[in-house]
Amino acid sequence: MSLAIPLAAITVFSTLAGGVVAFRLARDLTTAIALTGGVVVAVALFHVLPEAIEAIDDPQRVGLLVGAGFVFFFLAERALVLHHRDDEDQIHAHAQVGALGAAGLSVHSFIDGLGIGLAFGLSTETGLLVFLAVVAHDFADGLNTVGFVLRQSGDRGRAIRWLAVDALAPLVGAVVGSALSISEQNLGALLAVYVGFFLFMGATDLLPHAHQHPSGRRVLLTVVGFAAVLAVSLIAGH
Repeated sequence: MSLAIPLAAITVFSTLAGGVVAFRLARDLTTAIALTGGVVVAVALFHVLPEAIEAIDDPQRVGLLVGAGFVFFFLAERALVLHHRDDEDQIHAHAQVGALGAAGLSVHSFIDGLGIGLAFGLSTETGLLVFLAVVAHDFADGLNTVGFVLRQSGDRGRAIRWLAVDALAPLVGAVVGSALSISEQNLGALLAVYVGFFLFMGATDLLPHAHQHPSGRRVLLTVVGFAAVLAVSLIAGH
C-alpha cells in the first residue's frame, strides 16, 4: 500500500504533460479539440463505463445513472448558457461551462487516485495494473482539462489553475484511498454519472465544434484519440 502515494505522484506529471501539449496546440484549438473529443468519448465508453458496471454489477442501474448524468449536465449547461454563443454577455457563462468540464475531469482524476490507493490495498499486482492505466489516460485528462477551459473562455490563467487542480487530484485520491475504505457501489455510481457527462461534452460540444468545417487532419486526430484510449483500455484489461 505504501507504493500507492509515490506512484500516484507520477500521475501528476503525466497530467501536466497533457496540459502542456494542449497549450502548445492552443493556436489551433479546433484541431486540439478534435483530438480531445475522441479521447473524451473513448474514455467514457472504454474506461469509465466498464469500471462503473463492474463496481455496481447492475447494468440497468448503470444505464439510468449515465442517462441522469447526461441530462443533469445538459440542464446545467442550458442554465448557464441561454443565449447564442456569440453574445458578449455570455462570456462568463461559457467560462463556467468550461470550469464545469474541468471540475468533472478533476473528480475523475481524484477517483483514479482513489482507485490506485484501494487497489494496492488488495494486492501489489492489482495496484500496479491500475496505476499503469491511470498514468496513461491522465495525460489525456490534462489535455482535456485545458481544452475544455480554452474552448469556452480562452482564459489561459484559468486553464492553468484547473490543470493544477486536475494534476494534484489523483495524488490526493491515492492518499485518501490508502487511508479509507470506500463503498465500491458509491464509487461506481459516481463514475456512471460522469460517463453521462463525458458523453454529453464530447458528443454535443467538442466533436461538433471540431468538425464544423471538414478537415481530414481533424478526422484523423479524433480517430487516433479514440483508438489510443481503446488500446490502453484493452492492454490494461489484460
